[in-house]
Amino acid sequence: MNKDRAIGWGLVSLLVLRLVAMWWVPLTDPTEGRYAEIARKMVETGNWITPQFDYGVPFWAKPPLHTWVSAIGIALFGANPFAARLGILLATLATLAIMWRWGCSVVERRTASVAVLLTASSGLFFVCAAYVQTDMLLTLGVVACMAGFYGGLKGDRRWGWLFFIGIVIGLLAKGPVAGVLSTFPIFIWMLWRGGWRDLGRLPWLGGTIMCVVLVVPWYVAAEIATPGFLHYFLIGEHIQRFLQPGWTGDLYGAGREQPRGTIWLFWIAATLPWSPLIPLLIWRQKKGCMTDKDGLRLYLLLFALTPLLFFTAAANILIAYVLPGIPAAAMLAAILWAQTGRPGVRWMTIGMIEIIVLVLAIIGASFMSVSTSPLPSDGPIVSAFPGTGRLAILDSRSFSAEFYTKGKITRLKTLDELAQWMKPGDGVLVRKDERAAFVGRFGTSIHPSVEDANYILFIWNGPAKT
Repeated sequence: MNKDRAIGWGLVSLLVLRLVAMWWVPLTDPTEGRYAEIARKMVETGNWITPQFDYGVPFWAKPPLHTWVSAIGIALFGANPFAARLGILLATLATLAIMWRWGCSVVERRTASVAVLLTASSGLFFVCAAYVQTDMLLTLGVVACMAGFYGGLKGDRRWGWLFFIGIVIGLLAKGPVAGVLSTFPIFIWMLWRGGWRDLGRLPWLGGTIMCVVLVVPWYVAAEIATPGFLHYFLIGEHIQRFLQPGWTGDLYGAGREQPRGTIWLFWIAATLPWSPLIPLLIWRQKKGCMTDKDGLRLYLLLFALTPLLFFTAAANILIAYVLPGIPAAAMLAAILWAQTGRPGVRWMTIGMIEIIVLVLAIIGASFMSVSTSPLPSDGPIVSAFPGTGRLAILDSRSFSAEFYTKGKITRLKTLDELAQWMKPGDGVLVRKDERAAFVGRFGTSIHPSVEDANYILFIWNGPAKT
C-alpha cells in the first residue's frame, strides 16, 4: 500500500471510530453533560440568545456558538448524544479541511496529509473531535485566523477573509481569549519578519465591518437580556479565573486550581502518542526554526507555543486549553519529518495502533454493566430505571441525568422533601456516601436497583418511614 493511500485509510478509520463513539459512548460528566443539557434547554425553551445553566438561570461563562451548534443537532435529530455531538464533529472536519488547504498551499501534498493525520490522531484532539464543549470551536477560529493571515499576507484575499471569519468564530466560541491566541503569535512573527506594509493586503475595512455585524449584536442582546453578563464574562472569566488561585467567583462550579506551569505537562499528555516527535526531529535536523527563510516554521512554532505561554501563569486551567496549538505543532512536525528524509512509517503505524486500541477500549467500556463501567456518566443508570414512575436525585445534580431524562429528573434537597414527594414506583438517585443515612431513614420502603461510580438508584416500594 502506498503512503498516500495509507494516510487516507488512517483518516477514514479515525472518522469511523469517532462516529461509532459518538453514538455508543454516553455523555460524560461534568463537561459534556453540562454543555449538552444547556443546548437541550435552548431547544426546549426556544431561547437562542441566552444559554441557560438551569431553567431561568443564565449561563454567562461562555458565548453561545458551541450551544448553537449542539442545539441545532438536537433540534434536527432529537435529544441524544449523537445529535449533541454532531455540530462539534463538523467543526472538527472544518478545522482539518482548513489545515489541508493551507498545508497544500505552503508545502507538498503528502506533508499536508501527514499534518492532518497527526492532528486527527493526537489523543486530545481525537477526544475533542466530537466532545460537547467550547474548545474545538475555539480551535477552528484560531486555525482559520492563523491560516488566513499567512495566506492573506501573500496577497490572496480569500485567505484574508478567512482571517476575519476566524475572529468571528473565536469571539462567539470563547470570547477575547481567541483574539489573544491569534494576534500574539502574529505580532511576534511580524516583528521578526518585518514588511509591515504587506498588512495592507488583508481586507481590513470589509473584514472589520463583518466582525462588528456578526459579533456585537449578540453581546449587546445578551447584556440587555441578562444585565451583568459583560462584567462577569470579561472580568471574571478572562482575568480573575486565570490570575486568582482557587477563584471563588465562579457561578457554575469551582475553580480548577493547578500548579503554575502545569499546562506544559498537559501538552505532553494531550499530544500522545506524538509528544516526543518535534524535539527528536529538531535534533535530527540540527537546525532551529529561526533559520527558516520564509518564516513558516517560526510561524507554526509561535502558533503552537502561544497557548502554553499564555496559560503558564494561569491558576485555573484545563487540559483542553492546549488544543488550539495542536494543529500547528502537527504541521511543524510534518514539515520537519519530511525534511529529515525519514518518513518514520513504523512510528506512525505504532501510534495509530495505540489510538485505535484506546478508542476500541472506550467503546467497549460503554457496553459494560452500569456498576462496572469506568465512564463518568450517569446516563446508563438513568436509562436502567425500570419503573414508569418519576425520577429524583437527592442533594446533588447530574447534568447527564438531566439530559437523558429531558430535564424531568427532580432535584430534592432533604430526606423530608423526598419523603413527601415519593410514591410507589418512583426512583431516586442517592450518592454513595449518603447511603447509610438514606437507608436508616426509609428502611424497607425502598430497595436498591442498580449503581454506578457515583450514585445508587433506589426504587420506592411503599409508604415512607417517618
